[in-house]
Amino acid sequence: MSTATIPLDLTVTRIGHACQIIEFGQTRVLTDPWFTSNSHYYPGEPVAMTVADLGRIDALVISHEHYDHCDLDALVEGGFDLGTPLFGPGTVTAIAAAKGFRTLNTIEAWESATVGALTVTATPGQHGVHEVTFVIQAGGRTVFFGGDSLRVPELDEIPARFGSIDLALLPVNGLCIRPANLTQVVMNAQEAAGLAAVLKPTLAIPQHYAFHSGWLGDRIITKGDTDPRHFTEALALLAPDITARLVTPGIPVQITSGVE
Repeated sequence: MSTATIPLDLTVTRIGHACQIIEFGQTRVLTDPWFTSNSHYYPGEPVAMTVADLGRIDALVISHEHYDHCDLDALVEGGFDLGTPLFGPGTVTAIAAAKGFRTLNTIEAWESATVGALTVTATPGQHGVHEVTFVIQAGGRTVFFGGDSLRVPELDEIPARFGSIDLALLPVNGLCIRPANLTQVVMNAQEAAGLAAVLKPTLAIPQHYAFHSGWLGDRIITKGDTDPRHFTEALALLAPDITARLVTPGIPVQITSGVE
């Protein structure tokens, strides 16, 4: 008689932008923290929590050093536990070390590190600065976190390397930089849908779309698609069997345990 494996419950709560709390049972992971705004970066949607609201965080995962993904000053000022294990590329961990974070795991593409039952693997990424994406695993669950990367061909290797994906968190705004001849630095809705079709997650959630650069910045610095419905529409055409969901910041979304 075989024994079935029951995976942990998996819950994700968008705080805003690409900042999420991913819960693998009782293990809580914070991604790409962003809790403030400045003259060039506006979340464009309500930020669902303050640093003080986070509660216990077991791991911090950061894709790259841009302020809207690596708001370490807000964590420090908000009393975040600087002993929390932090996972990221060397460009991130160097900054984190200078700000007093003590438990640093430097990982580059296809490298992994583990804390307790949680394994974090950096996967390839590409952006305006050095970036990695992540596969995060615990308790029989697998999550892909796309930061704000472009779609790079190496990401198509993820299913062969990691098996089934429960949740894919995908950037979708196709951000372009106007002074650089509209150079694209983030995957757009159609590209994200194409990646989702390869990953075949149980659930796909778009992120990184409400951000803007202010009235003037949007006209002279950045150009992006702020409507996440373009992702769900593209995915419905390309891979209608994959469930996609638009998530309001602060609303937990749960994938309940099943027998695998």
